[in-house]
Amino acid sequence: MITFEVNDMTCGHCVSTITKALKATDKDAKVAIDLASHRVQVEPASADAEELAEAIKDAGYTPVPVQAGSTTPAKSAGSCCGGCH
Repeated sequence: MITFEVNDMTCGHCVSTITKALKATDKDAKVAIDLASHRVQVEPASADAEELAEAIKDAGYTPVPVQAGSTTPAKSAGSCCGGCH
C-alpha cells in the first residue's frame, strides 16, 4: 500500500479528480481516499510510487509520501476550487 498526504485536496471534486488520475495511470489499482485526513492510499497493480505521485501532480495537487505507520495529522489547506470552506 502506498500512501500520500495531499493537503490541497479539499472537496469531493478533488477526490474525483485524483481518483481518475490514478486510475488513468494504473487502471487496476485500488484507490482509497480519506478527505478528512487528506490521505490517498493506493494498492497499485502495475504502477510504482513515483508514477502515482506524478499522476497526482499532473492533476494539479501536491502529494507528499507518507511512511507506513505514520499518524502525523494533516494540516489545514485552502480550497482548490473556491467552492469549499
